[in-house]
Amino acid sequence: MEYNDAVKNRLRRIEGQIRGVLSMMEQQKDCRDVVTQLTAIRSAVDRAIGLVVANNMEACIRMEIEKGNNPDHIIKEAVDLLVKSR
Repeated sequence: MEYNDAVKNRLRRIEGQIRGVLSMMEQQKDCRDVVTQLTAIRSAVDRAIGLVVANNMEACIRMEIEKGNNPDHIIKEAVDLLVKSR
């Protein structure tokens, strides 16, 4: 599976957000501000997971169709991955 630059860039931004939260904690910032940033990080990770699953599902479905197979099991697997990620 190839991961495109957009997904990698999202993860780099998340990495920066995490460093920012660690800095906030070291500076003993208000817990509400820290939790707000952690919530933003969680949302960003959820979106990245969705992109990875969607891109993978699309590629796998195309391969199954090219092979003449029914892609239903690929769709179920993708849904299971999304459910498991929560």
